[in-house]
Amino acid sequence: MNKSLLLLLFSAMLLSCNNAPQYNDPVPPHDDFKIDSELLKEERIINVWTPPNYKTSNDSLPVLYMPDGGIVQEDFPHIANTVAKLVENKSIPPIILVGIANTDRRKDLSGFSEVKEDEQYCPLTDGAKYYRAFISDELMPVINSKYRTTNEKGIIGESLAGLFVMETLLIQPNTFDFYIAMDPSLWWNNHYLEQNAEQLLQNLPEKEIRLWFAGADSPDISVYTKSLAKTIENKAPAQLNWTYSDKPDEKHNTIFRATKEEALTWIFKQK
Repeated sequence: MNKSLLLLLFSAMLLSCNNAPQYNDPVPPHDDFKIDSELLKEERIINVWTPPNYKTSNDSLPVLYMPDGGIVQEDFPHIANTVAKLVENKSIPPIILVGIANTDRRKDLSGFSEVKEDEQYCPLTDGAKYYRAFISDELMPVINSKYRTTNEKGIIGESLAGLFVMETLLIQPNTFDFYIAMDPSLWWNNHYLEQNAEQLLQNLPEKEIRLWFAGADSPDISVYTKSLAKTIENKAPAQLNWTYSDKPDEKHNTIFRATKEEALTWIFKQK
């Protein structure tokens, strides 16, 4: 591989470990509170958006969880505004959005890796295992106690958060009912998830699970998202309701905004 291509791949991999620069989105009305996590050994800020009529109704709603869910330089404002728009025009049903603000996203969102070189991008500590446990064992019970929720829950993320979404689907699929991943960083750990997808897919539970994922033009990612899509097409069990959105005209730092409405609309039309 020539030096120019190696440099391009290095830059793309480094970008995929960093959250994309955010626009100056208006911050919608929302709740926020803190959780002192025993599992993460730190305090975490949680942002919650509910539909405008939530407080005047008795409805219980599905919950969409999102890493990178902070207010400043993170994704909560633009996803909350998008959800609000889609709910208002009845493109999706009313839902609750729960954003988890970052402290160290590289640690939280990356799983175990046997590749020493991966350490230049993220810690090799399997932080995703503890972050996933925090969501399921600490955060979800708090959300269910504070808000009127149904049993239906999903997760959305891009880049490294997309890797976390896909890893959760493939190694702990009962955590959520639907999964949305934009340009997931599947190169991590010598593209372990993509390499082992056929075997991992056989561990899906009998219940229906919905998956929407997308790939942009990133050379270190698109090869694996396309390959994973082929594996799912050929080997996935019937209970996985999925689609892959190939977006070669989008870049790694544009695909979240370019596909978020498509993703959310598809997910809820499958019900």
